Amino acid sequence: MLSDSIVITGNRAMARSFAKINLTLDIVGVRENGYHNLKTIMQSVNLSDIIIVDKTDGEIKITTNKKGLPTNNKNIAYKACQAYYNALGKVGGAKILIHKNIPISAGLAGGSGNAAAVLASLNMLNSYAFSDEELMQIGSTLGADVPYCLMGQTQLAEGIGDVLTVLPPLPKCYVLLVTPPISISTPWAYKEFDKCERTIFPDNDKMIEALKNQNYHSICENLSNAFEDVTLKEYNVISSIKEKMLSLGADGAIMSGSGPTVFGLFTDIKKAKAAHDSLCRTYKDTYLTTTL
Repeated sequence: MLSDSIVITGNRAMARSFAKINLTLDIVGVRENGYHNLKTIMQSVNLSDIIIVDKTDGEIKITTNKKGLPTNNKNIAYKACQAYYNALGKVGGAKILIHKNIPISAGLAGGSGNAAAVLASLNMLNSYAFSDEELMQIGSTLGADVPYCLMGQTQLAEGIGDVLTVLPPLPKCYVLLVTPPISISTPWAYKEFDKCERTIFPDNDKMIEALKNQNYHSICENLSNAFEDVTLKEYNVISSIKEKMLSLGADGAIMSGSGPTVFGLFTDIKKAKAAHDSLCRTYKDTYLTTTL
């Protein structure tokens, strides 16, 4: 649970919001309201933003180190603060500092993680007014990945991302993340997916079995993302990064979320570092980290 790592000092909470990767991602249907039902297995990795929340009685104010990141009600962290106090039924505010390390709009749930950190921080600062389940319900109104980001670890997410089942963790390994300098709109990805002829069918059952058996080789074999049916045709750079990672010794490589970040899994630290050093010459947003 995200709240386990939050430090409280007076009216201040200090949190780390971690990036996630999708080991599998399948789109299994469309609801009447247009939202898509997912079946995806997510894993937390040790790349994080720093979130500092100061509880106030005034308005919501956001500051950040990232140029271009909105600091008004277009920021999901701002919306999280609003949603929390609306659910609480009282007026409240916060000063929120967001120090970004996770690339923005990258398929790593950076924004969702920030929202989750604000919800969890405010809940601790308000004497745990909501249960974990209630907090996740608030989070689900903000974005599909927010409930997962509140829980973290390794989880099967179903529905619109709000139905979570804890799974055995991915065996400890090195994770190489590469985010190319392109932007992929998630609504665009869903729209194109609805029109495309599917060729990728993630096998969540095999991935769950591999996790239960701690079979790292099988985990790498079953990495799969249905969105690649759309993105690989439109963005050659994603295919190029995947191929480069595999040629440099990754045990498996795949796109995370709706992209554009590609991640590779390694057990050999020398290969992982060599791959990092090679890819960071071309892609500024290249990170070598580990699973949590």
